[in-house]
Amino acid sequence: MSILDSIQRQIPPIHKEGYPFIGGFALASLILFWLWSPLGWIGTILTVWCALFFRDPVRVTPVREGLVVSPADGRVSMITMALPPAELGLGDRPLPRISVFMSVFNCHVNRSPIAGRVDRIAYRPGLFINAELDKASEDNERNSLVITTPNARIGVVQIAGLVAKRIVCFVKEGQAIGAGERFGLIRFGSRLDVYLPVGTKALVSEGQTAIAGETILADLAGDDPSRAYRAN
Repeated sequence: MSILDSIQRQIPPIHKEGYPFIGGFALASLILFWLWSPLGWIGTILTVWCALFFRDPVRVTPVREGLVVSPADGRVSMITMALPPAELGLGDRPLPRISVFMSVFNCHVNRSPIAGRVDRIAYRPGLFINAELDKASEDNERNSLVITTPNARIGVVQIAGLVAKRIVCFVKEGQAIGAGERFGLIRFGSRLDVYLPVGTKALVSEGQTAIAGETILADLAGDDPSRAYRAN
């Protein structure tokens, strides 16, 4: 393998949603260079950051039936029992919920937590408060999906954050989707909530770093026992 090939393998591809933004940042940087070079360098740094934001690396997803993987890169910010959004149609009692918070430095391509059929997609306008706050699940702009498997229904909610102004969904109702497949993207900082069936035990811990399509959040089959965690 040549040095060039080695370098190219370390550079993740860019999602097509990012091209207009990266181009805009690059054009602004050229104009700023013309006005005053220090501003141009600042624009260049922001252009690189924008490219990193829209990166779309390949992920290796475990595909055993019942495994629920993280839909987003980021930090597991909350594991709790919570009432699912009414538009999901998942009932009126609290369900296990795992929240993954994405900072502006995380990859923001969202991936399906499980294989199944997209039975429902419901968009709801709302606020843009800090996505780390619990009330963001209720108050913020969001896009909700229900994915149905032969044995369960999973709720996945894209929640806009303080700077996120655009939620993008790539799938349609009735569409089949595999675990780890891309289903959407949120621009510039946000959160994903996953609602699980009653009795499901989380296999991650609050504060843990999650990788979209790879980190196992839960096992609906119950074959993977609960785990203990220690911060070092």
